[in-house]
Amino acid sequence: MVIDCDVIETWKSRAKCVISITLARSVVKNNGVTPRKTRKQARQDQSPSEAPSLPTVALFQGLPSASLQTLWELSKVQDCREGHVFFGPGEAGHALFLLEEGRVETFRTSGEKKLIIAELTPPALFGEMGCVGRCIYHCSAQTIAPSRVRAVSRTNLQNLLEEFPIVTRRLLDLVSERFVRVLLDLESTSFKHLIPRLAKLLLGKSGGDYIHNMTHQEIAQHLRVYHESATAALGELKKAGIIEVERKRIRIVHLKRLERAARE
Repeated sequence: MVIDCDVIETWKSRAKCVISITLARSVVKNNGVTPRKTRKQARQDQSPSEAPSLPTVALFQGLPSASLQTLWELSKVQDCREGHVFFGPGEAGHALFLLEEGRVETFRTSGEKKLIIAELTPPALFGEMGCVGRCIYHCSAQTIAPSRVRAVSRTNLQNLLEEFPIVTRRLLDLVSERFVRVLLDLESTSFKHLIPRLAKLLLGKSGGDYIHNMTHQEIAQHLRVYHESATAALGELKKAGIIEVERKRIRIVHLKRLERAARE
């Protein structure tokens, strides 16, 4: 039987093509490379149980999975560098923010003075004043570490509040709790001596026996006093042998005495 040379060449060409495709697929498989999914496909694959930031927050606990899924799909997540500012006092509220990773600080400023209101760690909500009443932010919010933050627009939140009145009550409770906390902090600032307040702050910020990367100025901002007052109070604790002030950190020498100082 005689086989046409052109047919043989065609078969060879097809065989090479099949081998090339097979090898290419093998390389992709071995390297663990998979086709990139679209954002829509990725969202469809996710579920509230895989995105725990919403159901673990008290504000949204107990809501139907379908409602959480819709809210999660409509929200926007952002990876922020340290120092990113979300809003400032007097700005119209546009979203409620959920801190998923990192740290966020809320504060007010007057000239060069800075009044720290709260330092938030995940999971935590902020920007709630921009979603109730006049919908105006009354402070600033800024990341103090690389953070991942999810934003729920005011419009989407309002729709949820209308559908589930319990969320409205929880949001108002959150506003009330934070207002009371500010009043108690103001009372402490006005009537409690500086040393006990400083001792309490150091205990709250300590990681084991050390407080890392906290300057005298930052301590003063937390305590709502002048830099010189914070430095003098640290000097008193150091003189008493309770702490040691080292470069970029403070070491707690006697924990029990520091705890006793916080109660005085």
